[in-house]
Amino acid sequence: MARKRKVAWTPRPSRGPAPATARPATPPTVAIIDTKAGRGRADVLAGSRVLVSGTGPFAGETGVVERVIGGVIPAALVRTESGRSGRVRLVDCEPVRGRPESAAPTESAAAEPAEG
Repeated sequence: MARKRKVAWTPRPSRGPAPATARPATPPTVAIIDTKAGRGRADVLAGSRVLVSGTGPFAGETGVVERVIGGVIPAALVRTESGRSGRVRLVDCEPVRGRPESAAPTESAAAEPAEG
């Protein structure tokens, strides 16, 4: 019986390295990691009033911190003035100083004399 001959394949021509001017495209689904989020904030404690910044369903709302949740990325359980509550990263919580605007007396109420 005769031996089978080895099939000789010709190598495919390579395309070479990528051009130096082409940058790798980052797909829009890639998450952007905020490295400052792991530090948290020392000035936000349970019971303090905060303004929620950043993005998310609570962005732009003020609320009260009910509980601080530790972990890799510290968070807080915040109850907003609209009555909703949820977890917010501590990096996105900015302390509110002074009286809230809703508790301040209005000018018309201060100007009207009390009837009696």
